[in-house]
Amino acid sequence: MLGYYAERFSTVEINYSFYRKPTQKILQGWSAQVPPRFRFALKAWQRITHQKRLRDSEEFVDAFAEVARTLGPQLAPVLYQLPPNLKADVPLLREFLLRLPKDIRAAFEFRHESWFADATYAALRENRAALCIAESEALATPPVATAPFGYFRLRRLDYDEAALRGWAEKVRALGFTDDVFVYFKHEDEARGPIFAKQFIPLV
Repeated sequence: MLGYYAERFSTVEINYSFYRKPTQKILQGWSAQVPPRFRFALKAWQRITHQKRLRDSEEFVDAFAEVARTLGPQLAPVLYQLPPNLKADVPLLREFLLRLPKDIRAAFEFRHESWFADATYAALRENRAALCIAESEALATPPVATAPFGYFRLRRLDYDEAALRGWAEKVRALGFTDDVFVYFKHEDEARGPIFAKQFIPLV
């Protein structure tokens, strides 16, 4: 299945890594099924983001990074998705950013609107970390570029051609100079791959 997917798309976001830290053997197995140009974005382990809530998490960050490096150049950014009830704490974010390994790109998805502020964006820019620009029925992230690369999570189930064109225009307008990663929601009806196929020629 992964090989079939990789013939049609150039990247995938892995949700498995949120629930448990993958082993090097698992990542090597995934890597062997795809071409060298393919990229894996890993959602950060919930031990870091939801249990420790970024605090005192250095050993878990380091352990996750060590495994993630197994992918080598096939590693896309690591996504740190914060819980919806974690309100803005910019000093905490700054401290966490300083502990992150510099050889692995990081993107942050904030799910409480208090984070959508200039102080947050400044902290991300200073550390070349991306604001994950996400859209769902519950919340939409302001389209702000904070890193050379972009990271988008489009989670609605009702994207028509006009909506997809609108997102393609936003991607171009933000002026990223490096890779841009755009992921649609994975769900039972499998609309995400359809949206992705429609979106690719627009950008």
